[in-house]
Amino acid sequence: MKELSTPSSGVHGAPSRRWPQTGYPAMLTATAAWHVIVLAGWLIAPAAWPWWLAAIFVNHAIFTVAGLLPRTSLLGPNWTRLPAHARNADAIALTIDDGPDPAVTPHVLDLLDAFGVRATFFCIGAKALRYPELAREIVARGHALENHSQVHVHTFSVTLPGALTREIDAAQRTLEALSGERPMFFRAPAGLRNIFLEPVLRKLDLRLAAWTRRGYDTRERDPRVVTRRLLDGLAPRDILLLHDGNAALTAEGTPLILAVLPRVIDAARQRHLRFVTLREARVND
Repeated sequence: MKELSTPSSGVHGAPSRRWPQTGYPAMLTATAAWHVIVLAGWLIAPAAWPWWLAAIFVNHAIFTVAGLLPRTSLLGPNWTRLPAHARNADAIALTIDDGPDPAVTPHVLDLLDAFGVRATFFCIGAKALRYPELAREIVARGHALENHSQVHVHTFSVTLPGALTREIDAAQRTLEALSGERPMFFRAPAGLRNIFLEPVLRKLDLRLAAWTRRGYDTRERDPRVVTRRLLDGLAPRDILLLHDGNAALTAEGTPLILAVLPRVIDAARQRHLRFVTLREARVND
C-alpha cells in the first residue's frame, strides 16, 4: 500500500506527516498554572502546607483518572471517531488489536478479502517480529499496519517519558522494517496512558487513536452479545474495535472475531456504511 505522505525530516529519519499542530491540552496548561499557584501559596503561608499538599494530590488524581479513560481527549488529541469531513460522511473504520496471531490473523485476512473490506491492524511489535510473514501479509492485502507498542506491557500507563519513547519507537522501527511502511497511528495498551504520552507521540509523528465502540471480545464468549455492542447506535464516522490477538473463544471454540465479523460487515452495509482505514480517513493532506 502506498505511503500517503511526503517524506521529510523526523525522528530517526521518520517521514514527517505534519499532523495538525493543535495546542497542548488546556488541562496541562491549567495544571502547570495550578502548581505555580500552590508553590506561591506555600511560600506565602508555609504553615498551611497540608492544604497545599492536598491541592497537588487532587491535581495528580485528576490526571490519573483521565489516563484510565481511553476515549478522553483531556491528555491530548485522540481519535474516538473519524474526522468530520464530507468524504467520511458514510465511512466507518474497523480496527483490530493485539496481533498478529498465527491461529487467527490469516482467517481474519481471508474474511476481509471475501467481503472486500480494508481494516486497520494495531500490531504489537514483538509479535510482529515473531510472525513477520503475517505482518507483511497484512500490508500486502491492502490493510494498514499501525503501532500498538513493542511488548504491550501492563504498566504502560505509569511509564516515564524515556521508557515510553523507547517502547513506542521500538515498535515503529519493527513494523517499518517488516512492512516497508512507517505507522501513522498509535493505540495505547488497553487504551490507558498518562500525561507524558502526547509529547512522545508528537516527537515520533504519531496520532493517538481510541475507538467509538468495542465488543469486549477478549472476554465475552457469545458472538451475539459482541455484535450487539458494536452495532447498537452504529453511525457514520464510528471506529470499531475487535481483536485478532487474545481473542476469546465461542462455545464451539471459534475465535470471537471470526464469528462476529460477517455479522458486523453485513449489518454495516445494510445501513449503507463503507469501511475505510484510519489512514484513508485523514483530512489533513
